Amino acid sequence: MKIHVIKSSRKSVAMRVLPDCTAEVRAPLRMTEKEISDFVQKNAAWLQKQLAEAEERRRRLESVGLLTQEELESLAHQAAELLPERVRYFAEQVGVTYGRITVRSQKSKWGSCSSKGNLNFNCLMMLTPPEVRDYLIVHELCHRREMNHSPRFWAEVERVLPDYREREKWLKENGRDIIMRMTG
Repeated sequence: MKIHVIKSSRKSVAMRVLPDCTAEVRAPLRMTEKEISDFVQKNAAWLQKQLAEAEERRRRLESVGLLTQEELESLAHQAAELLPERVRYFAEQVGVTYGRITVRSQKSKWGSCSSKGNLNFNCLMMLTPPEVRDYLIVHELCHRREMNHSPRFWAEVERVLPDYREREKWLKENGRDIIMRMTG
């Protein structure tokens, strides 16, 4: 297997598997080819597991296909219809106010909350179960209290959604597959 090596002025070495099922190592300029090779060997089991998972994701993506522009627009329309009511409901639960609600097609984020209280959501959240959508809404609304992921932030999420960890787990296990339908 060929591994693409990228050297730069970074301080540490990192390896990742890309959606096209290729591996990439990012290494400091000072790192020798032997050190890179040793790093790859040391992490061979992890690499094989990641490559197998990437291949499985690629197969699943081929079976469901990429979303068309029309499908993305339809998801955005659905989100624009549904989200304001759910945001209003959960804002009362959290005890916060919010600004504008925007729906976008994003390649990496499920949502965000600006310092002014504007909420952004990914239209792809409409492909998740309702309880996961609610988790994403609560997550962003809790940033109105804590603009970080501190223990206080997570305590606030848990106060509103005691089972948030299960919802978050679903998103971690399935979210990448959903987002890949947009990015390929």
